Amino acid sequence: MKTIRLITLMSAFFGVLSCSQAQKNNADVSDASSDATPRQVDRSDAEWKQLLTAQEYYVLREAGTERPFSSPLNTNKKSGIYVCAACKTPLFSSDTKFESGTGWPSFYKPLYAKNIQEKTDRSMGMARTEVLCEVCGGHLGHVFDDGPKPTGLRYCLNGVALNFKPKK
Repeated sequence: MKTIRLITLMSAFFGVLSCSQAQKNNADVSDASSDATPRQVDRSDAEWKQLLTAQEYYVLREAGTERPFSSPLNTNKKSGIYVCAACKTPLFSSDTKFESGTGWPSFYKPLYAKNIQEKTDRSMGMARTEVLCEVCGGHLGHVFDDGPKPTGLRYCLNGVALNFKPKK
């Protein structure tokens, strides 16, 4: 049991250390759907605490991080759309999901660039690019420039910040 915890901790530590700040590269993201139109959601902390689970609140509202390899979405191989767990805004497609080996769901491109916001995060003694839901401001994870082609980006997201909508 101690070995598994140590491996998980080391994986998370080295995953963070090996990543550098990503460059924004969303110019080719399609805005062809009415689902892409952001709507602003503004709720109080008390309202968010009523709507979200404790883990969702910790990640989405307090910029926390779930344990690596803890989300069932990390291994989800079904076709569909990943939406914000807080406000249901469409964020990522299963078509751009890939296995990064980091323990968190990873994507190389957002579904609609205008549905996410990126900002510099200087926590943990380094500069990273934080990814937020543009509509509700929920913390989703971080984006790094060590992803696959065609973008070279890796949106490393907390599974608890996402809900999966299967393709019909």
